[in-house]
Amino acid sequence: MLNVFLPNEHVKSVFEVSPSKLKELGIKGVITDLDNTLVEWDRPSATPELVEWFKEIKEQGITVTIVSNNNEKRVKEFADPLGIPFIFEARKPLVRAFKRAVKEMGLQKDEVVVIGDQLLTDVFGGNRSGLHTILVVPVAQTDGFFTKFNRLVERRILTWMKRRGMLYWED
Repeated sequence: MLNVFLPNEHVKSVFEVSPSKLKELGIKGVITDLDNTLVEWDRPSATPELVEWFKEIKEQGITVTIVSNNNEKRVKEFADPLGIPFIFEARKPLVRAFKRAVKEMGLQKDEVVVIGDQLLTDVFGGNRSGLHTILVVPVAQTDGFFTKFNRLVERRILTWMKRRGMLYWED
């Protein structure tokens, strides 16, 4: 039952997701969360390292769409300077925003990966949408109110999975 919360991959940061490897695997699109996946939830813009990573993604011919539960102002101020399309107030883990992102990229589900820092929103929603999911360690150790609750639940799910030998990575 809890397999829907199990990501296909786990990495320490988005920088461990190699654009050239994605291309080799036939990936043409990336759906990524914003807050605590790409940057800290309170950082208004991309870091130079992140700008370079997006540049490498683009050079590989891969399209990126940011799908965030945050409000339009927050997501737009981050995404617009980078020229990255976005979906705000996505209501993840509902699948509607994931399906919309895939459709707007003009891709098939097997050509898209989801990158995010939360099991209960990014991984659960991506898995329910039939997409390959990559869980990243949160960029910041602080969270907003609702995310703090999600993290509590996530820890319990991860502990349960670990006890059953379902996890293949270390904390």
